[in-house]
Amino acid sequence: MKIGVIGGGQLGRMLALAGTPLGMNFAFLDPAADACAASLGEHLLAGYADQDALRQLANDVDLVTFEFESVPAETVAFLSQFVPVYPSAEGLRIARDRLFEKSMFRDLGIPTPAFADILSQQDLEAAVASIGLPAVLKTRTLGYDGKGQKVLRQPQDVAGTFAELGSVPCLLEGFVPFTGEVSLVAVRARDGETRFYPLVHNTHVDGILRLSVASAAHPLQSLAEDYVGRVLKQLDYVGVMAFEFFEVDGGLKANEIAPRVHNSGHWTIEGAECSQ
Repeated sequence: MKIGVIGGGQLGRMLALAGTPLGMNFAFLDPAADACAASLGEHLLAGYADQDALRQLANDVDLVTFEFESVPAETVAFLSQFVPVYPSAEGLRIARDRLFEKSMFRDLGIPTPAFADILSQQDLEAAVASIGLPAVLKTRTLGYDGKGQKVLRQPQDVAGTFAELGSVPCLLEGFVPFTGEVSLVAVRARDGETRFYPLVHNTHVDGILRLSVASAAHPLQSLAEDYVGRVLKQLDYVGVMAFEFFEVDGGLKANEIAPRVHNSGHWTIEGAECSQ
């Protein structure tokens, strides 16, 4: 089987390192000439909106996936006309936008922090009055590793913050007094078969994941599987997904999902029978 991967970064490289021993071949579409996954397969040097290159990729592979959620959902939708793409464009559209994903969690009965859509400084001030402080303002898309967000602790932190984050659509979330941060990596096959890795406790420093420790029998494993299973079914999801949670009062509140393999699952490379 030949797999096309949108993106040729570190996660694409890890996908190829896991798949090559299983007899899979890879082709990567990435605009960077020095994409680190390129040495493990063919490299199409092109942008994600280059339709000629996307058609070339689709004609040369059996299916396509992507290594990170910054890939435009429109790229996945275009490719889906010619070749199976997993996860789907709809799954990517929701996962890459914090408002869409939080709204989905709420609709599925998965607990979340209080949140509000922010399209202006006036929206922010009204939401702070409703949700209260402390709170976290995040860009709806493209923020990661502590980027694209700001913690608001005092009223003076609110002034000018919408412009500070680029005057782009944002989400305000009530600050969660959590006792721990955990994540669950799950995988769902095309026939709906689903498997879960052990729940992992994560330690972040300055918004960046520094340490993940898998638990053999975490007391919240079943609850996490229930919540993740709801999302997988709702999206008719195919592929690997990571779901990050806050531990709160003996339960879980949803933080966010990643529609791909995840840093908190890298332990599976050597620590599990099957790498994520």
